Amino acid sequence: MKNIKSSKQRNLWFERFMAIAATANLGLVLFDLSYVPWRDFYLRKLPQIIQIYDPIKGIEPYRDTNNYLEIVKALEEQVSQTGLQSPQVNSRLEEIRRLSNEMIDTNPFAGVNKSGTLEKIKNRMRSRIGNESAKQSFATFWSQPYLSQNGWDQEINFFNDSIRPLIASNYYRQIGENGEFFDNFWIIDLPFVILFGVELLGRTFLIRRRHPGLSWFEGLLWRWYDLFLLLPFWRWLRILPVLVRLDQARLLDLHPVRKQIHQGVVANFAEELTEVVVVRVINQVQGSIQRGELTRWLSQQENLRPYIDINNVNEVEAIASLLVKTIVYQVLPEIQPAIIAILRHSIETVFHQVPVYRNLQNLPGVGQAQTQLSEQLATQITTNLYKTLVSAVEDPVGAKLTSQLVQSFSNALGSEIKEKHVLSEIQSLLFDFLEEIKLNYVQRLSQEDIDQIIEQTRQLRTQVPVSAVVKR
Repeated sequence: MKNIKSSKQRNLWFERFMAIAATANLGLVLFDLSYVPWRDFYLRKLPQIIQIYDPIKGIEPYRDTNNYLEIVKALEEQVSQTGLQSPQVNSRLEEIRRLSNEMIDTNPFAGVNKSGTLEKIKNRMRSRIGNESAKQSFATFWSQPYLSQNGWDQEINFFNDSIRPLIASNYYRQIGENGEFFDNFWIIDLPFVILFGVELLGRTFLIRRRHPGLSWFEGLLWRWYDLFLLLPFWRWLRILPVLVRLDQARLLDLHPVRKQIHQGVVANFAEELTEVVVVRVINQVQGSIQRGELTRWLSQQENLRPYIDINNVNEVEAIASLLVKTIVYQVLPEIQPAIIAILRHSIETVFHQVPVYRNLQNLPGVGQAQTQLSEQLATQITTNLYKTLVSAVEDPVGAKLTSQLVQSFSNALGSEIKEKHVLSEIQSLLFDFLEEIKLNYVQRLSQEDIDQIIEQTRQLRTQVPVSAVVKR
């Protein structure tokens, strides 16, 4: 027992180690997927990550925009050495104006889908100068008169705060021989893929040992979700095996989520199954009516499929006999007082309608005698009628006569129903009635009742059986 517990503990620690490894791998995958869209954020907040991860994604500084910023930096140094009005500064400013026009014309940001960044640069420069032309705004900004009039320090600080970060965010990304952007993330991902691949092979081997009849492929399918950990594409799908592993390692409780998913699947399946089964049954009944099987049944002709009797009992006669006995022995004794009251009321009504009785009613004692007489007549009639019914049921001759009555009634009803116009009308009404059931009730059943049924099933599962409590 101790060895089993120790083995389970080791398995749990192994599951947790692999779950943590899969989670770390998923974190790297998500970071890799978000790196290019969020590179500007990393550039502003965590520039050290840029230096490390840019080579992995094949990202290099864009020569033209990087050269632009280098010349602006050289201009700052030149101004600090010779002043703003020196010929050297004027030469630098002229070169920057030329590079500004080239940047606007060639749009070096388009190669990595950052044309919006160039538009931001142009809009900010237009707003700063107050000119609708971006080229003229750059030409005015990078001129000695403007910088002298508005203050060199103030304007160069505006450029460094508002324009430089946007230009610096541009980059060049290498393109591989396959026409896609260069990406060396597979180097980081490869050790994890090897680890998960070896683990999957080991698990498949153990599954085949426990179930010798399985092939390697069937054993592999037992852990089908782990295959997502090996795919070099669609890596975001690894979230599925990671969640499963965290749940199996008891690091994350996904039972409520799994319960809701199972209930949703069952509800949808049950809804469709209910509709299919009920509609199928109704369609079969409608088809039987259209094929005239109702007529053959009523006329007691042999169907295309012979009727199968499983107990050598006429169920219709047995049901009729059972109903008669239930009414005679159980129902009538219960309602006998009510029947007597109705009869007494009827007798009294008849007495009141007789003229002679109305005249005699004025005599003393006649009213009380009439009440007693009505009570006795009602009781006597009811008792005699009940005895007659009991005798008819218990008497073999009476039972036979009753059976003959039921048979005669069935034959008479069947012969009348077999009339063409009656049978045709019945078939038409039955067909329409079944069609109305499909339209009015089947869909409501599938939509409303299924959720209630599933909820009741869930409550039954959560209840502790009484037998289980007794055994404890």
